Amino acid sequence: MESPVNHPSDDSFDDLEGDTLHEECGVFGILGHSDASTLTALGLHALQHRGQEAAGIVSFDGRQFFTEKRMGLVGDHYTDPALLAKLPGSMAMGHTRYSTTGEVALRNVQPLFAELEDGGIAIAHNGNFTNGLTLRRQIIATGAICQSTSDTEVVLHLVARSRHTSSTDRFIDAIRQMEGGYAMLAMTRTKLIAARDPIGIRPLVMGELDGKPIFCSETCALDMIGAKYIRDVENGEVVVCELQPDGSITIEARKPARPQPERPCLFEYVYFARPDSMVAGRSVYAARKRMGMNLAKEAPVEADVVVPVPDGGTPAAIGYAQASGIPFELGIIRNHYVGRTFIEPTQSIRAFGVKLKHSANRAEIAGKRVVLIDDSIVRGTTSLKIVQMIRDAGATEVHIRVASPMIYYSDYYGIDTPDPEKLLANQHKSLQSMCEFIGADSLAFLSIDGLYEAVGGEKRNNVAPQFTDHYFTGDYPTQLTDLNGRAKNEPKQVSLLKEAG
Repeated sequence: MESPVNHPSDDSFDDLEGDTLHEECGVFGILGHSDASTLTALGLHALQHRGQEAAGIVSFDGRQFFTEKRMGLVGDHYTDPALLAKLPGSMAMGHTRYSTTGEVALRNVQPLFAELEDGGIAIAHNGNFTNGLTLRRQIIATGAICQSTSDTEVVLHLVARSRHTSSTDRFIDAIRQMEGGYAMLAMTRTKLIAARDPIGIRPLVMGELDGKPIFCSETCALDMIGAKYIRDVENGEVVVCELQPDGSITIEARKPARPQPERPCLFEYVYFARPDSMVAGRSVYAARKRMGMNLAKEAPVEADVVVPVPDGGTPAAIGYAQASGIPFELGIIRNHYVGRTFIEPTQSIRAFGVKLKHSANRAEIAGKRVVLIDDSIVRGTTSLKIVQMIRDAGATEVHIRVASPMIYYSDYYGIDTPDPEKLLANQHKSLQSMCEFIGADSLAFLSIDGLYEAVGGEKRNNVAPQFTDHYFTGDYPTQLTDLNGRAKNEPKQVSLLKEAG
C-alpha cells in the first residue's frame, strides 16, 4: 500500500513538522525467556526512534495470548509493572509504530492478532507492501472482513486462506504473495517466525540472550538488554524458532530457491538507524562520518567552524571537520524535551518556528563563517529557518553541506515522504535557486557515488545497484502494483472508520 504523504499547512510551525522523513516502524520478539514482555518493552524503547505514534506487545503463557496496545511513547506506558504483569508468558513480540498505511488509530496498532483454525497468530512488520491495497481489494471481493486499515492485516487473511497444513508453511505462502520492503515477525503458540523481504530493503537481525532467540529491527535493541548479536536475517529468508515440549528450542532457516542480491535501504545509513547500530554488517556511525569526509572532498569551502544540524547531522559534521581541518563546534543546541504538543500552536507560538526545537549557540557562531552540515533536505523549510537563526546569531556567512544527494522521488517501502512536487529538489530548476530560497551563501549535496563509497566502499553499480536508492535516483527495486494500478481519483490509502477520541 502506498505511503501516505504529508500535507502541511501554510504556517511555519506545521511546515517544520512536515519537513522531515519519518521511519516506518520497529519490531522486537523473544522466545522462551521468563522475562519476555519486559525485555520486549526494553527492546522497543531502544527502537523508539523508528516510530513514536504507538506501541503494542503480545505475549503467550502456554494457554492464552495477551495483548496491550497504547498510543504514544513506549516509556509512557510499558515502564509500569502493573501493565507488564498483564503480559505473562515466556514468549512475546512487540512493535513501535509510525503509520505509513492506515490512519493513527488504536485498531491499527500492531502486533495484529487473529484466531485461526490451528490456533492464534500475532503478526507485526516494519516496512510497506506495494501490492497491499490490490490484495486487500481481492480478499474483500471474496467476502473477507477487514477490521483495520493496516496492510499487515492482509497477511493475516492470506495466512488464514492458505491450504498448507503447518503454520510455518501458511505464513511463508502468505508472504510470498507480498511485494515491497518488509521485516516481519509472527508468533504462534509455539513459534517465533522472522522474515525479511526478498532484497532486504528493511533491516532485521537475530540475537540471543541466555540461550533464547531474539529478532529485532536494529542491533541497538540487543545492546539495550545485553543480548548477543548472532547475524542478520538474510534477504528472502524465513527463520523459524520453535519451543519444544521439553523446553528446548529448535531453529530452522528457510531460504528462497532463487535468492536475489541484497539491496539494503540507503536511508537507514543516512538518517533512520541509530548511529550505534550495525546495519548489514556496517557501522552506521562510521558510515555517516565517511559521508561527511566525502562531502568535504567534493564540496570544500573556506570557513571558520563546522556546525551540525542536530542530531542527524552530527556524525557527518565530525567527518567533514576532520577531512577539512575546520574546527567542529556545537553551534546549535537541540531541545530534546519539546514535542509537537508542547504548546497549543497558536499564531504567536508558530512565530517561534524552529527555535522551539533548536537554539543557536551564539558564542560559537557570532562573527564566524559557518558550515552547516545536515543529513538530508526534504522540503527545505527547516533549512530556511535554521539559516536565518544562524545569521541572527551573528554568523558572517552560512554554507550548507548536505551528507546525502537531493531527494527527487517518493518512497513506497515504508518511509513517509511528501509528494514529489513538494520536494525541494523538484521545486527549483537549479542548485543556485535552492540556495537562494534557503538563504545560504552556498549549498552542496553529497553525490550518489560519494554516498555509496561512504556506506559500501565502492561507487554505484548503475547496472546492478548495491543499495535501494530510488528516492535519489528513481530506480525502484520492485514492482509498484498499487501505485501503477490506481486511478488518479482513488485514495492512496484505505480508511473506513474514524475512531473517537
